[in-house]
Amino acid sequence: MVAGYIQPDPQKCTGCRICELICSLTRHGESNPKRSRIHIVKIERFFMDVPVVCQQCPDSPCVSECPAEALKKEADIIKVDEERCTSCGICLQSCPFGALSIDPSTQRVIVCDLCQGEPQCVQWCPTRALEFNPHIHTSQKESGNTTTLTVRTLLEKWGIPRNEYEEYIEKFERRKPRTE
Repeated sequence: MVAGYIQPDPQKCTGCRICELICSLTRHGESNPKRSRIHIVKIERFFMDVPVVCQQCPDSPCVSECPAEALKKEADIIKVDEERCTSCGICLQSCPFGALSIDPSTQRVIVCDLCQGEPQCVQWCPTRALEFNPHIHTSQKESGNTTTLTVRTLLEKWGIPRNEYEEYIEKFERRKPRTE
């Protein structure tokens, strides 16, 4: 199994959602974006589509925060033990990218496992907005949230004030459901 991560490029993403469909089709035999391990987040206020997928963080806060120990890191890829998962949602909250979700059919957490080193979303993306990097990257603490950094670069390019984007994201974050 090849470790690494998927590098999204919002500047190339058109929001076609082929990545979501191929992911759920590959994993579950059905085209159901709610069962996908990659999601396209549409930021309508800024006319942007942002691919969000697990970055296989070196420090993996989702793994360390899981009270049921249902998430494990094996060969630098996060795996889910569905038998142990209680669907508490703590891992979802601890993910700095918002890349984990609950499968509506199984009610268990789902996370990208890179399709055993051949991510189908990358192979099927018509605009090449997704790139598979088989090398382990530096800590998120050092590099920052890759998706957010790319979005900020685009906003600067388009002349949208950074503080306007930060205020929008802050409001969005406050609306996220919290589990206690």
